[in-house]
Amino acid sequence: MVKYATRKQSEIPYISKQLCDKILTDLEKAKRPVLAATKCSLDNSQYSPGLGFLTPGSKKVKTELNVTSVQKMSRAIFMLEILLRNVGTGGVNTKRELYYICKGLLKQNPELKPLDFDDQSESDSVIDFICEILECYREELNCYANDRGGQTYSQHLVVTETMPNGEVAEIDLSKLGTSPFMPKNRPQNLRLSAKKKIDFCLVVESEGTANTIVANGMTRRHKCIVIGAQGVPSNAVRGWVKRIQDQLEVPIFFFGDLDAYTLQNIYRTLKAGSAASLIRNKDFSAPEVQFLGVLPEDLKKYDLFAYDVNAGDASEMRSIKKARDALENDPFFRSRRNRGLAKILEWLIENRKRCEQQAFFSVDGKDPQIFEKIILEKIERGSYV
Repeated sequence: MVKYATRKQSEIPYISKQLCDKILTDLEKAKRPVLAATKCSLDNSQYSPGLGFLTPGSKKVKTELNVTSVQKMSRAIFMLEILLRNVGTGGVNTKRELYYICKGLLKQNPELKPLDFDDQSESDSVIDFICEILECYREELNCYANDRGGQTYSQHLVVTETMPNGEVAEIDLSKLGTSPFMPKNRPQNLRLSAKKKIDFCLVVESEGTANTIVANGMTRRHKCIVIGAQGVPSNAVRGWVKRIQDQLEVPIFFFGDLDAYTLQNIYRTLKAGSAASLIRNKDFSAPEVQFLGVLPEDLKKYDLFAYDVNAGDASEMRSIKKARDALENDPFFRSRRNRGLAKILEWLIENRKRCEQQAFFSVDGKDPQIFEKIILEKIERGSYV
């Protein structure tokens, strides 16, 4: 396994200056500067069952100054200066805001026109490139995604937040009424405690379904945490669930649709991170989260309505193709530790079925608590992977 360490914010200005000094020295010596960045892709991903998340291998992407790379390297230095200014002043920005900051600065200086961005995806890739060069989190450059850590409900969870100015705020989730707690940006600033021992945490892929079971009284009847994750988990969601895992040491269960996309893109990202963010997965993944469902055996046990995968639907067929690729190439699904999850992918490929999490409401349409009852039943009898 390749050992790596992400940089702390205090290290970044010094490392950045060294990088720029090296580029300048190479130019003065008529040498072509080279920028080396960690390769964040599946073919450089490693998975250790002991760690439980994807880490980078030894591959680097090297960019040498030439006619085709001069814009990329110049943009990186231009953006790095803006990010370092934020680090120095304590200012923060989203990627979208940084795009417009760049547009404004380039507009003011016509000599920099060749560095201009046609759209935000170009400036986003430069920010990612800088993080992969410095091996640091985007948050350490004071660049935050405009996301939230999932709508969270509990009658027993207390969150203590340390503000940037050192002040401390305490949030008792039981006092928020019907409003959820939504941690933002840096869940690493949060300390968690429980007024009473919490039995489990349930991460529901559908935010709407999470809201429904809370409104129907699940968190009042049980000592639990319910989180609405809303699709592919953002960094804030991943970091928040990681915080719950590490600080509360309670069982965590994920509940979502039975389909290849959910298993690969949503659950795998929550549990082990993604190939695109290899240097971030240590603090933005929750290896102990279990897949509660929907499981293939649930279809027969609860007589659930399931859809046939539509061969004419390009997105569904892409998911099936990616499932095959994952079984062959993804170190997470190839690991013996995750053999149970790989079997679900195999079942999906063979049976071409998909079942939505809301199908559990069809089991007894007269009982508003049926979803909650089935969830508890599955947890109690160990029906999860």
